[in-house]
Amino acid sequence: MTVYAVERTLPGITVEALADAQAAAISAAERSSAEGRPVRYLRSVFQPGDGRCLCLFEALSAEEVRRVNDAAGLPYTAVAEAMDLPRP
Repeated sequence: MTVYAVERTLPGITVEALADAQAAAISAAERSSAEGRPVRYLRSVFQPGDGRCLCLFEALSAEEVRRVNDAAGLPYTAVAEAMDLPRP
């Protein structure tokens, strides 16, 4: 599967609302996978200073990632293929 980055702008979001958004993304990805359209939430990075958030997903297409985020009710400004570079 390919890694996709989802860019969001969430100015003023609370820690609780951020945790709820993460839970919604995970749940929507799990539902998609259970329905035969595999999507896996990997992780998120949030920058509180400017409200920017980057979430990584694995999926077969960007469209599947968009569909999962739409189903979760999460706003996004872009979905693009990404390279996840974990520490060796």
